[in-house]
Amino acid sequence: MGEYRERLTESKNHYPFDRWAQSGLEQYTDEACASFAAVFDQLIETLGTLGEHVSESQKLAAFKVAVEALNALNEEDESLIETGERKELCELCNVVATVTGIDPRKYGDGEGPASEWRD
Repeated sequence: MGEYRERLTESKNHYPFDRWAQSGLEQYTDEACASFAAVFDQLIETLGTLGEHVSESQKLAAFKVAVEALNALNEEDESLIETGERKELCELCNVVATVTGIDPRKYGDGEGPASEWRD
């Protein structure tokens, strides 16, 4: 595995989903948390496949797909993404963006790429 893919994989250490599952809140079932993880796993896989040196717009397209998938999860159950979770998801997107060489402050009025498409 190349260094870029390793850094992407290491960003999974920032996943909050196990903590959410252990929070005792009924909406954070193992299935719900696995759905969140799957969105980010796919984002990381896509970015790894694209490679480190593709254009920023190509990388951002992968973030758009991921954020739209998160929006869809929220549409299925609006209790899944509340203020605290929204903040954590945006921060996680920023961690991944930084690994890819994207400066999160350039997007979403400084909040990061997730803020470009999140509902």
